[in-house]
Amino acid sequence: MDRLGRRRHWITACLALLASLTIALATLDAGDIGTGFWVLLLLMVTLSATQDVAIDAYTIETMETRELGVANSVRITSYRVAMFVAGGALIWLAGRTDWSTSFTAGAVTLGVLALASFGLPDASRADAAATTIWEPLRALFRRPGIWWIVLFALLFKLDIAALEPIMRPFWVDRGLSLETIGKNLTLGRVLATLAGASLGGLFTTRYGIFRSLWVLGLVQAFSALGYWWVAAHGGTAERIFGAALFESFAAGMGTAAFLAYLMSVCEKRFAATQFALFSALLALTRSVAAKAAGPAAETMGYAPFFLLTFALAFPAFVLLPRIRRVPPPSEPQLPA
Repeated sequence: MDRLGRRRHWITACLALLASLTIALATLDAGDIGTGFWVLLLLMVTLSATQDVAIDAYTIETMETRELGVANSVRITSYRVAMFVAGGALIWLAGRTDWSTSFTAGAVTLGVLALASFGLPDASRADAAATTIWEPLRALFRRPGIWWIVLFALLFKLDIAALEPIMRPFWVDRGLSLETIGKNLTLGRVLATLAGASLGGLFTTRYGIFRSLWVLGLVQAFSALGYWWVAAHGGTAERIFGAALFESFAAGMGTAAFLAYLMSVCEKRFAATQFALFSALLALTRSVAAKAAGPAAETMGYAPFFLLTFALAFPAFVLLPRIRRVPPPSEPQLPA
């Protein structure tokens, strides 16, 4: 993607192909899942991941650093709305009609978005594209201080990555019904995340990325104490609901500042490769933390485990003064 074409062309192509494959999905017999279904699913998730990379790169390429806070609040909000439509509205439609109708509606939505993407403003890349597949990675890892950035990327969301896998078992063990979790907590957390991301994006744009990493990162860290307090002092449904909403709100704020920072350290010409690498580091943190969280919570108990997640937030703050001294990426001057 850093070598060929423009970002918006990749976005349009992925959306159009996803629309076509979703139409194909509507023709399959849901009761007879065979090889064709799995091939179709593999193609769809590959296109979806490719589209994510293209959108990330497009955001970095077209935004100034001071705009990244608001840009990410819009991105997070849009992503959550899309999750609600795909995971809620289309499933509701399938229940009222059938899966074929639901998939057709999803395909039409994707087709409309593909058409709309033609209107995206284009950023000229001129001669700045990568000449080899390894050039974006070499440019990244030759940069002074890059390993401090990599370590920070692994650590900043470690507390949330450890906390999230344990929240739902905690809700169930404290007597919340599946209906309450699905109806009230899920919707409430989505709205809280949207509110946190919006406020976090505005704060980042107003006060700058590094001040936001300090302030919003601390708010994110203290969200674990809500769960600790409920676990230690008795978990009524109202208290659990409050802890869950605060955690989602705080995580949304922290995510807006964090993504703005990661985007700011990517070179615009190599944005697809470099931000995809940082996204992979986030996935690695989530994967490792999720595998360790269950045994740790079972051994320690809920209250001590939630205190541990609070402590896991602070190694990243030790790195903040160091990464602030890392120079910003240099970009070649493009022809007028």
